[in-house]
Amino acid sequence: MIPLKDLNPSRSFPIVNLTIITVCSVIWLYEWSLRDDIVYVDGKAVSAFELFIRQWGLVPAELHERPYTLITHMFLHGSWGHIIGNMWYLWVFGDNVEDRLGKFRYIVFYLLCGIGAALTQTFVSLLFGGANVPMVGASGAISGVLGAYMKLFPGARVLALVPVFFFLTLMELPAMLFIWMWFVVQIINGIVTLPFIGYGGVAWYAHIGGFLAGYYLIDVFYRRRK
Repeated sequence: MIPLKDLNPSRSFPIVNLTIITVCSVIWLYEWSLRDDIVYVDGKAVSAFELFIRQWGLVPAELHERPYTLITHMFLHGSWGHIIGNMWYLWVFGDNVEDRLGKFRYIVFYLLCGIGAALTQTFVSLLFGGANVPMVGASGAISGVLGAYMKLFPGARVLALVPVFFFLTLMELPAMLFIWMWFVVQIINGIVTLPFIGYGGVAWYAHIGGFLAGYYLIDVFYRRRK
């Protein structure tokens, strides 16, 4: 499913949300500039792009050595599709959550959701393989934003492209339904791909962990603001 927009106007300018999108985009453009560069590490030729991902992405087996990657990983991305998809979801859903929480609470909430997502993926990777596979992307934190949005605005409407058989159909769906359908897809994919987690790919368990973190943390953050 592809959300086109939510029919839920924000009451304030989403400066934090736009700043996150801008920072992630600028960092991605820097990553992209490294794609053809080669550096030598211990006499071996290594892609500068891959080295950058390895240094600043979250590698579960190396988290104790580089705990700062709990934060830095969520500002990196691995491809054009990765960055565009993540930033689009954040653009559609993040402004309303920021509006309800306020600027400072929103950025703290966002980072905590990303950390919760990373710890979930790390735990699963250490148990089932993939401990040496770097994880990058804002999707875990954005999943937390989706969890918060669903609880704050269950009656909001989302205009989305929804697959029906072999076609994409334009539908206006309740936010509750759209996000629950999205979450069920994450669970199904997480179960199906668990035997292959050591080969990389989408960090489905980060999505699940981030969503649950956001769904429950929003009660604390919103209650304190009120």
